[in-house]
Amino acid sequence: MNWVDLVIAILAGVVQGVVEWLPISSQGNLALFLTTVGTDPDIALQLALFLQVGTTLSAATYFRSDIADVVQTLRGWRDDSDETAQSALIIYLVTACAMTGIVGIPLYIFAVDVASELAGGAFVAVIGVLLVATGVFQLRAESTDGVSREEPTVRDSVLVGAAQGLAILPGISRSGMTSSVLLFRHYDPPEAFRLSFLLSIPAALGAAVLTVAGAGGLPGISPTAAAAALVVSGFVGYLAIDAIMRVVDRVPFWTVCFGLGGVAILGGVLALAA
Repeated sequence: MNWVDLVIAILAGVVQGVVEWLPISSQGNLALFLTTVGTDPDIALQLALFLQVGTTLSAATYFRSDIADVVQTLRGWRDDSDETAQSALIIYLVTACAMTGIVGIPLYIFAVDVASELAGGAFVAVIGVLLVATGVFQLRAESTDGVSREEPTVRDSVLVGAAQGLAILPGISRSGMTSSVLLFRHYDPPEAFRLSFLLSIPAALGAAVLTVAGAGGLPGISPTAAAAALVVSGFVGYLAIDAIMRVVDRVPFWTVCFGLGGVAILGGVLALAA
């Protein structure tokens, strides 16, 4: 590995750490960056999925207390009023992950086969429109006394899991799809993002395993470069999660939707024009 490969790996880690949590498609944007620097489109898609391991570690670190509660519930160590909520969270994660696999695995096989022909700009723009629409919904909801959901239902899990499965295609934002579904299901913004980010942990690990198995090893990257990219993406991803959670907890969420939706629409238009 030469220093150019190391620099590309570090830059790829920075891109992944930031865009994973924004409604602008981490796979699509990272794959676009990698192909720009000379990576084959099919390898770029595999690398984009593999590097989600770094941001998975950042999400697991940020939500370590939630994960610890889930583990304690599974082992029967909890006997308090939070047990019902934790059980609902476990059902949500298991059901959503199963639905993600049902939808996502066939799409992954399809996407790898035709990766060089996929154009994700339209999908990114659609996500942007969806977020802007969510912003309108949130703005109107502020003037009503609607009841917010607190625990995910099986229907919520199926819908979010299917949305996440679709996001394996380049150009579709995982966080944008899942958080938008949860918002339209009447979850408060901080809770919608928490559930979205928690679900990214098993989903990203599954995508990485699928990628490595399909490529027969690390997809077109040396172990040193892979380690550098994962460390950088994990560090940058942790900072990005913290920033987003602080924003959605303090700023009227309709403004966040308008801002991120506008960015996504602009990114989609630029991708289509490229």
